[in-house]
Amino acid sequence: MTADSAPRNIQAKGAMTRFFNKSVEALTRRGISVWGSRVLAVRGRSSGEWRTTPVNPLTHDGKRYLVAPRGHTQWVRNMRVAGGGELRVGRRVERFAASELADQEKPDVLRAYLKRWKFEVGVFFDGVGPDASDEQLLAIAPGYPVFRITEQ
Repeated sequence: MTADSAPRNIQAKGAMTRFFNKSVEALTRRGISVWGSRVLAVRGRSSGEWRTTPVNPLTHDGKRYLVAPRGHTQWVRNMRVAGGGELRVGRRVERFAASELADQEKPDVLRAYLKRWKFEVGVFFDGVGPDASDEQLLAIAPGYPVFRITEQ
C-alpha cells in the first residue's frame, strides 16, 4: 500500500463540528430530519452497546448508501463487525443490513454524495469535489468507507 492509497486518518472534530453534530442529532431524535439526516445506531464491536451518530444517507440509482466522510471512524469499525444497524428519526426506526463497497465501486457513489452533501462534508475531502474525475475519486476511495444498506 502506497502513501497515496493508505486509508486516511480519522478527521478530528472541531468545536463547530461537534456543535453542529449535536444539534442535528438532537433535532433528528425529535423527529425533525435536517436534509434527510438520520441517527445511525450500531452495536459496539466490543461492548455490544448501541452507539449513535448523525449520518447523511444517500440514495443513488435506486440504492441506499452510508458514506463515512471522516474516514475509518468508530462507527465504521462497528458496522464492519455488526453488518448492519438502525437508522432513526424520532420514533421511527429502520433496521438495515450493510455491505461495504470495494474501492473500485465507490467513484459514482462518492460523486453523488459530494453533489448532495459537499456544503456540509466537503472540508473532509481535501479539495476533491463532485466534478472530480473517476481517477481522482479512485485515488481517495480507500480513505472513505461506503456501505450499501438494505432493509431487513
